[in-house]
Amino acid sequence: MYNINSLKAEEFISHEEIEATLAYADANKDNLTLIDEILAKARLGKGLNHREASVLLACEQEDTIQQIYTLAEQIKKDYYGNRIVLFAPLYLSNYCVNGCVYCPYHLKNKHIARKKLTQEEIKKEVTALQDMGHKRLAIEAGEDPVNNPIEYILECIDTIYSIKHKNGAIRRVNVNIAATTVENYRKLKDAGIGTYILFQETYHKESYEKLHPTGPKHDYAYHTEAMDRAMEGGIDDVGLGVLFGLELYRYELAGLLMHAEHLEAVHGVGPHTISVPRLKKADDIDPDTFDNGISDDTFAKICAIIRISVPYTGMIISTRESQTVRERVLPLGVSQISGASKTSVGGYANPEQEEEITSAQFDVSDQRTLDEVVNWLMKMDYLPSFCTACYREGRTGDRFMELCKSKQILNCCHPNALITLKEYLEDYACEETKQIGIKLIERELENIPKEKVRELTAQHIKDIENGQRDFRF
Repeated sequence: MYNINSLKAEEFISHEEIEATLAYADANKDNLTLIDEILAKARLGKGLNHREASVLLACEQEDTIQQIYTLAEQIKKDYYGNRIVLFAPLYLSNYCVNGCVYCPYHLKNKHIARKKLTQEEIKKEVTALQDMGHKRLAIEAGEDPVNNPIEYILECIDTIYSIKHKNGAIRRVNVNIAATTVENYRKLKDAGIGTYILFQETYHKESYEKLHPTGPKHDYAYHTEAMDRAMEGGIDDVGLGVLFGLELYRYELAGLLMHAEHLEAVHGVGPHTISVPRLKKADDIDPDTFDNGISDDTFAKICAIIRISVPYTGMIISTRESQTVRERVLPLGVSQISGASKTSVGGYANPEQEEEITSAQFDVSDQRTLDEVVNWLMKMDYLPSFCTACYREGRTGDRFMELCKSKQILNCCHPNALITLKEYLEDYACEETKQIGIKLIERELENIPKEKVRELTAQHIKDIENGQRDFRF
């Protein structure tokens, strides 16, 4: 039944293989000899398969868990340094024909405010995001062939890229929309998107079909095979994710890693990103009605195990999580976070008031401004990055993976992070953030090993002070 190279969802995500994996993990969760062997393999930085990772997740030995955390922190540094990439979601429309029971956009919800941005409204949203300092967006839209056809999404992408406000520009648009056809993925590729993101929600087929009782998303196979169609359509950066809380977390981690293994086996390119959202309160959704929620401790352990299992992937934590939780998991492998997010349609230019009927997809836990997030990161010695250079230089797909797996990507990403942070400090930061950032850049310049790269980075930073913008390696 299980075939990593198959293009059929139920074969590359085999229920029987996951059940066998969980049984194997239970049988070996206290097998310290095997666990030591798995950790030794992980220390090589080549990753773990779904069975090996599942053994670590099942293990409850405190010493082992601490070793996992320490190793995750080291692998994060080896591959991504101390950089944290910043982005924001942009909700285009919450019209949706699906019946997903965990999402307030479901068709039967008649009291949520339904909204769809016009191109003029998108210009206002993007201008507001540029005024914060954002350079990278993830656009979101419900699945509705009438209100949100692919032509609408493509027009929105074109509008977003066209807006230049003061020194602002959106340089990368990632897309999180419903599973679609190879033809439509080709259109998205031609529109210049960055990563195509699609959360599986759950890899448990029976649960998936119950959670998606109506609408096109009910088709488990079509949804699960979307990344293969996206890659066939030329999109070589894709992002996976599950919504933790819908199904048993051990099942989900095994399925998630099997999906990553499948993409690498078939296409030679694993997931560019993995997101780990947890089910949160929303308009008519109470997460307490779902009985598979996970604790902060379990969440941290999952993040660490994903990092050591898929060391090359970018890991994303959104503003679903609080400052406290984000602070806890940042050293365990997270490389991207959202900042100052609004999950309502039109929420940046015209924030919804408390008395208004909401259009938001979920409640945001971290309510800080982008400047507060940047300030917070730097005080913890992280390097906030607004870099989009890899996408714009064609370092995507297998080209990015080759550089990342060899750890050579740091030679580009570290100086690019410094350059884009300098842009942010000059154009958007408050005085305190600017002063902290200047000192951080001075320190980090010394960490660039190649003298020519260090000198050119320093020159670009001076050029930015003199009014120039948009340098990249």
